[in-house]
Amino acid sequence: MSVWEAFVLGLVQGLAEFLPISSSGHLALLQHFFGIEGERILTFTILLHAGTLVAVFVAYRAIIWALVKELGALIKDLLTGRGLRPNANENRKLGLMILVASIPAAIVGILFDDYEERFFTSVTVIGVCLIVTGSILFAAERAGSGKRTLERANFRNAFAVGVFQAVALLPGISRSGSTVVGGLFLGFTRELAVQFAFLISIPSVLGAVILEAPDALKSGLAGEMMLPAAVGVSVAAVAGYAAIKAMIRIVTGKKLFVFSVYTWILGAFVVIYTIIR
Repeated sequence: MSVWEAFVLGLVQGLAEFLPISSSGHLALLQHFFGIEGERILTFTILLHAGTLVAVFVAYRAIIWALVKELGALIKDLLTGRGLRPNANENRKLGLMILVASIPAAIVGILFDDYEERFFTSVTVIGVCLIVTGSILFAAERAGSGKRTLERANFRNAFAVGVFQAVALLPGISRSGSTVVGGLFLGFTRELAVQFAFLISIPSVLGAVILEAPDALKSGLAGEMMLPAAVGVSVAAVAGYAAIKAMIRIVTGKKLFVFSVYTWILGAFVVIYTIIR
C-alpha cells in the first residue's frame, strides 16, 4: 500500500465514520477498486478505527472525563453497599445508558461474526445498504425535532438506539446515521441524538478493535507499511474530529437530506456497476 492510498483510506475512514455515509462501506469499496488485498489490511483497518477513537476523545473530552470520574463514584457506591443508583445524576445516567446501548451490537457482533464477514465481501450488498441508509436519513429528517432531553430519556430508549447501531454492522449502513436516526425517531432533541450517537461509538469501536486485535497481531505490519499506517491513522484522527464538528451543525441545521442524495447516488452506482461488470 502506498502512502497516497493510506492517506485516502484514512481520510475516508475519518469522514465516513462520523458523517452518515458508512465508513465500512466506503473502505470496502475503496479496497475493492484499489485492489488492496491480503491479511495485513486488517491491521491497517484496526489502526484507522483507533484514529477515529482519538477524534471522539478529543471532541468530547470534557464529557468523557466527567463519565470516567462518575465511574469511580459508581464503583465506590457498589463497594460501600449504596447500590447502582442509576439516576443519581446525569453523568451516571448517561454512562449507564451508553453501556445499555452497546449491548445489541456486542451480541450481534459476537454471534454473527462469520455471517458479517461474508457480507463485507459483497459489493452488491454494500450498494443496497447505501440506498437504505439514504432512505432512513430522509425519513428521519422529515420526522422533525424531538423534545426528549437526557433527563426525560430512559434505558429502554438507550437499548433501542443500540439496536439501530447493531443494524449498522452491515457495510453500507452508516453507524452514525443509524444511531442519530434512532435517537430522532425516539424523540431525542437533535443535540442529544448526535451526542449520544458519538459517545456510544466508543465501546462499539473499542470492542471491535479488541476482538480483531488477535488476528491483526498474527497478520502483523510489515516494515514498509509503517509510514502508510502512521499517515492513515493521523489523517483519520484529524478528519474524524472535523467530521464530528460538521455533523453537529448538519443535524441541528436539519441538513441530513444532503447525505440522503449522496448515498442514494453512490448506492445506485455500485449496484449498476455490479450488474454490468
